[in-house]
Amino acid sequence: MIRDITLGQYFPGNSWVHRLDPRIKIIATLLFLIELFIVDNFIGFGIAAVCLGVVIAVSGVPVGYILRGLRPILMILIFTFALNIFMVNGRVLWQWKFLHITAEGLELAVFMAIRLILLLMGSSMLTLCTRPLALTDGIERLLSPFKKIGLPAHDIAMMMTIALRFIPTLLEEADKIMKAQQARGADFESGNIIRRAKSLIPILVPLFVSAFRIAQDLALAMEARCYRGGENRTRMNGMKFAKRDYAAIVMMVAFLAVIIAESWLL
Repeated sequence: MIRDITLGQYFPGNSWVHRLDPRIKIIATLLFLIELFIVDNFIGFGIAAVCLGVVIAVSGVPVGYILRGLRPILMILIFTFALNIFMVNGRVLWQWKFLHITAEGLELAVFMAIRLILLLMGSSMLTLCTRPLALTDGIERLLSPFKKIGLPAHDIAMMMTIALRFIPTLLEEADKIMKAQQARGADFESGNIIRRAKSLIPILVPLFVSAFRIAQDLALAMEARCYRGGENRTRMNGMKFAKRDYAAIVMMVAFLAVIIAESWLL
C-alpha cells in the first residue's frame, strides 16, 4: 500500500500538459482546489470531474496509476463516510438501536468522499506532470514579488519541492523497513485496526533515523556543490509563456466562470 502513493512522484512524458509552464500548472492546481470548496452540489463536482478527466487523458498518465494513489487514503475515506452518514440528523432511512442513517447524512457522506477524491487526484496531477526542478523554479517565480518585503522566495520554494520530492523516497524506505521486519516475524496485516496501528510503531524509529540521515546527506551534497540559495543563481532555460500557456489560461478562466455561474444559478 505504501508504494501506491503517487503524490510527489513524477511520471515522465512529453504531453501538452507536461510542456506547460510550471507557473500555469501551479496556479491551475490552486484554482482547481479552491473551486472544489466553492462547489456545493453534485453538478459542480460533475463539471470538475469532467475537466480533470480531460486533463488526465491529454497528459497520458494512466488512469489506473492515478487511482492507485487513492488506496492509501481508503481508511480516511471510510472514516469520513461513516462519520457523516451516522452523525447527521434528518430523515431516517435506517435505524438500529442508537445507530441511524439519514438521507441528509448519506448525501453529505457521498459529497465529502467525492471532494476528497478529486482533491487528491488534482494535487497528484501537478507533481506527476512537472519535474521537481521546474516545480521549484515555478514556485520561486510566483513568490518573487514578495522578495521586496523580505520573503525568502527561493528558500521556501526549495523546501516545498524537497518535501514533495522526498515523499516517495521516505515511503520506499518505510516499505524496506516493513519487509525487513516481516522477514524477522513481524505481523502488520492481522488483527483489528488498533492492533495493526500499534504494530506500525516500531517502524517509526528507524524511519526517523533514516529521514535524518537522508537530510544530512542532502545537506552535505548541497554544501559540496557550493549551494548558496538563490543568490546570483542563473538558469540555463528561462521560463517564457508559449501559445499553449495562454490557451491554458483561457481554459482556466472559462472553468472558473462556469463553476461560479453554476454555484449562483443552482
